[in-house]
Amino acid sequence: MTIDLDAIVAIDIHAHVQVSNDGHRALSNELIEASAKYFKADGNPPPTIDEIASYYRSINMAVVIFTVDAENATGVPRISNIEIAENCAKHPDVLIPFASIDPWKGKAGVHEAIELVTNHGIKGFKFHPSVQGFAPNDRIAYELYEAIEELRVPALFHTGQTGIGAGLPGGGGIRLSYSNPMLIDDVAVDFPGITIILAHPSFPWQDEALSIATHKANVFIDLSGWSPKYFPPQLVHYANTLIQDKVLFGSDFPFIDPNNWIDAFDQLEIKPEVRPKILKANAARVLGLS
Repeated sequence: MTIDLDAIVAIDIHAHVQVSNDGHRALSNELIEASAKYFKADGNPPPTIDEIASYYRSINMAVVIFTVDAENATGVPRISNIEIAENCAKHPDVLIPFASIDPWKGKAGVHEAIELVTNHGIKGFKFHPSVQGFAPNDRIAYELYEAIEELRVPALFHTGQTGIGAGLPGGGGIRLSYSNPMLIDDVAVDFPGITIILAHPSFPWQDEALSIATHKANVFIDLSGWSPKYFPPQLVHYANTLIQDKVLFGSDFPFIDPNNWIDAFDQLEIKPEVRPKILKANAARVLGLS
């Protein structure tokens, strides 16, 4: 069974796996609590992959899921990419697995990326520069990018402010500057064969993100992490016009519920012909589903 594009109403390009099968979480309790406070989380335990699949199936959506491997910066062991891939394989009608590899792992990370795509069905890679503690244009990541380019799968980069570490002294050690999308512009130039997705409205660098997506054919933007009612006007304008084929629906589940996101999105002045592109068609093309 594969994803039936006619049977789903949307593809959510951005959702988090926060807990492994054995209950392990890949961030410290301090960072987890700060993030929950930032997003005003309801205090419920994070959903398992099976629960994510069941929920998205119930709302007729497909979803890209991933964790963040930040072992070098945080010292906390990651959630296994293979575990995510194997769990997603049980739900191919709704789940699309991305992997996360800490760029500090060097050649070991390169070998893992090749193995994950070749033998475990991974469809893309997620980077969170602020949490992983690296600048996207740092050469430490370039061998990994080379592998991703050769594998011909997308790379999704967190951009802008993050709820992780928000409100803690020194932000819990999280450096926001690493998530300036202009650093990813260098990656887009040096690796034109990688489809790059800039995650989130990139506060406080929204104009930079729009400029890059307009200028670079291989750069897209996902709209996760914010309710659409808070979108800056220039983002709505560009999504409706110049980059209507390059904007992707994303919720940031479980922090934001996808149905709530779409309810808010419906209140925006989005052209009728653009709405289905953002909700499904653009992501289907980026993910090779259409």
